Amino acid sequence: MEFSQDDFDRLLLFEHTRKTAESNYAKNPLDAENLTKWGGALLELSQFQNVSDSKRMINDAISKLEEALLINPVKHDALWCLGNAHTSQAFLTPELDEAKGSFDKAHDCFEKAVEEDPTNELYRKSLEVTAKAPELHMEIHKHGLGQQAMGGGASASSNDKSSKKKKKSSDLKYDIFGWIILAVGIVAWVGMAKSHIPSPPPR
Repeated sequence: MEFSQDDFDRLLLFEHTRKTAESNYAKNPLDAENLTKWGGALLELSQFQNVSDSKRMINDAISKLEEALLINPVKHDALWCLGNAHTSQAFLTPELDEAKGSFDKAHDCFEKAVEEDPTNELYRKSLEVTAKAPELHMEIHKHGLGQQAMGGGASASSNDKSSKKKKKSSDLKYDIFGWIILAVGIVAWVGMAKSHIPSPPPR
């Protein structure tokens, strides 16, 4: 898998966040904010893995976010992140019935996040888009794009038509996954930017 410089920077940033959260957890396992950051970082890192590692990381993210919600059940950013984790998990599951269970969980999480923070556009958009997710899932897996688009995939064919089709399927994957990855990315970046902003100098 080839990474752009931006991807590489994100990879380093989220790996650093994951390690920091892990060491903070050892000191204070009841910090819901830290667990949310940890879950969010794992979810971001899962986008850079092959299918089986990606699934493992998403499951790990889900357990961290659920742990955060045991400590603080109304933590809307953790609810929203958990919704994204369930959505990612669903898209990696070829069987629609099984995937639908994850989409339903995602919908519940997004709905609760909106209830807790009704003015948040991102949460409302996620709730709206998740209603269309099962349809997108069918579209991906009908064309056999799921495994291949997520880094599993058949080996490249020398046939031109096949290469063009593969490029198209890859573009489709980025259209569909874009909102999940972008949305999680925005929240994580904003969260980290806030935590690294130095105090303003006294006037």
